[in-house]
Amino acid sequence: MSKSFLQSVTSTGITAIAVGFVIATLLSNPLHARPIVRIDGSSTVFPIAEAVAEDFQIEKRGAIRVTVGISGTGGGFKKFCRNEIDITNASRPILHSEMEECKKLGVQYIEMPIAFDALTVAINPRNDWLTSITVAELKKIWEPGAQGTLTKWNQINPAWPDAKIKLFGAGADSGTFDYFTEAVVGKAKSSRGDFTASEDDNVLVQGVASDVHALGFFGFAYYIENQKKLKAVAIDNGDGGVLPSAKTVRNGSYQPLSRPIFIYVNAQAADKPEVREFINFYMQHAPELVREVKYFPLEKKFYDLNLEYLNQKKLGTVFGGEASVGATIEDLFERERLQ
Repeated sequence: MSKSFLQSVTSTGITAIAVGFVIATLLSNPLHARPIVRIDGSSTVFPIAEAVAEDFQIEKRGAIRVTVGISGTGGGFKKFCRNEIDITNASRPILHSEMEECKKLGVQYIEMPIAFDALTVAINPRNDWLTSITVAELKKIWEPGAQGTLTKWNQINPAWPDAKIKLFGAGADSGTFDYFTEAVVGKAKSSRGDFTASEDDNVLVQGVASDVHALGFFGFAYYIENQKKLKAVAIDNGDGGVLPSAKTVRNGSYQPLSRPIFIYVNAQAADKPEVREFINFYMQHAPELVREVKYFPLEKKFYDLNLEYLNQKKLGTVFGGEASVGATIEDLFERERLQ
């Protein structure tokens, strides 16, 4: 056997061993098995979750990965109760049916209010006949009996145009849909069905922005980010029209469309270091990040209470399985939690 052949075999063997060692090292490297925090749910809460996730991953230098999906509040709770995600974003409290589903599958949770939203009724900027709308008029538009019968603007108010109204609203899996129907119609999920529905608020924004006869509703952050192509309608709850703003949300005058928004943390997942680190980061940085994405932050003491409840594993919800229109944040933290 020639020397050159032996050298070639030896060299090839060493190379194979070296490659194998590199592959084994890469596979065992923590960077290739990074812990993941999985989040899904509300499109309304998504901008906050996305901002927190981005800053957290930067601080952790990629050592922990955070994924944030948008399947709507209802879709998020389905995944959450199946133990598929660690945290769900919710633009309304957990419902009776979702509580039962979580209980059936052994999923316990910690409810955390993280901001206030001013659910916004928006129209096209070229709409020159509407500046304020009463809650009664909104009910007239959106109640189930309006389907197929109330189709024109002048049917709401004779002074408005004889033109077909184009409606855009949150889909049935959205917490925004649940809250809006509860606040305006008087019963969650009670609504006409002949409107363009989507769990993606950007779809609703584009619909209203492209039609002068359109009217829609979605979270305040989506309105404020697109205010050059939208116009907010003042809501008259009996004391004159009030526009959504930080001031009107804080002083309680923007009613009944001012609402708390939430995250729900899987109690078992909260024992994982990566989830606990993420929640700690979330509550420490929520005030500036909530403000950055155009929602309304809570006082710092309430974020501290969220962390206290996480550490104490205060399980359950302060709601009875339904939305609580007009609730103050102080009231929420004083209520007893139900599981």
